[in-house]
Amino acid sequence: MAVSTLSPTAYFSSFSPSNDSLISSSPFKPFKPPPFWPWRKKVKMGPFTVSPMGFGTWAWGNQLLWGYQESMDSELQRTFNLAVENGINLFDTADSYGTGRLNGQSEKLLGKFINEFQGQKQIQDNIVIATKFAAYPWRLTPGQFVNACKSSLDRMQLEQIGIGQLHWSTANYAPLQELALWDGLVAMYEKGLVRTVGVSNYGPKQLVKIHDYLKARGVPLCSAQVQFSLLSMGKDQIEIKNICDSLGIRLISYSPLGLGMLTGKYTPSKLPQGPRALLFRQILPGLEPLLNSLREIAQKRRKTISQVFDRSQAQSESPTEKTDLIGGRIS
Repeated sequence: MAVSTLSPTAYFSSFSPSNDSLISSSPFKPFKPPPFWPWRKKVKMGPFTVSPMGFGTWAWGNQLLWGYQESMDSELQRTFNLAVENGINLFDTADSYGTGRLNGQSEKLLGKFINEFQGQKQIQDNIVIATKFAAYPWRLTPGQFVNACKSSLDRMQLEQIGIGQLHWSTANYAPLQELALWDGLVAMYEKGLVRTVGVSNYGPKQLVKIHDYLKARGVPLCSAQVQFSLLSMGKDQIEIKNICDSLGIRLISYSPLGLGMLTGKYTPSKLPQGPRALLFRQILPGLEPLLNSLREIAQKRRKTISQVFDRSQAQSESPTEKTDLIGGRIS
């Protein structure tokens, strides 16, 4: 059954439709979700019941790519509260999110926002955190990976992480490290530091291998995260979707709007600041026909391009279960 990927942008303009877009700096307005609000329906992800769209926090703490400043924290917290109050309960982060001295800042902010949330206790308790542990070259043993998990727990002020994910595979350049990191996932699961485990940026072959390895150790593989959009929907992505569907793994797609290129916000003459501008300058001219068509549809239906795009994705995708990660930052 296809999961709705309807963007929330039409309902509150300050919310970004993907990890790729900007959040308006305008004040938040009181919001009451309509009866058809897509986050009222939950989906299964391993042992959890989560919103069909998750919230990514890549931008939190990243000064180089996303222009983060610590002065943004108060509005980021209001954004977090708005998301939680309106049904989003899956939040994705990583121990490597944050640049320089701000390394780990994303996890710190997420933990702070959860603990300071003033809404219903039940809503707070139902929040599911999925964090990713980097396969740094100095993490060579299962024990070091377990220690990385403990550090993330400290930063987020949690007793247990919902989904502990291996951020990327080292199979192509450090196969022995790869096996040690798999054993690290097993160890943190057996110690109760994480409720379940997942992977990120894994290709089809390695995805099957780690699934089988973990299964033999009695550890279920909950999720697989991959970049998935019209700009990155190749043979591997489709194969990964099919594998996830057949093995009961939840597919999580990040950057579903192509780092912002598919939102309609940017043009060849209106580029984002920072390194993204170099990429956008090369790709955006070829996207104009697609974006013009989406813009025309959006105007007729009084929606945003992001909504039109997300709706078309939801209606056209195969029966594979898929969760998109939205995200937000201050402009």
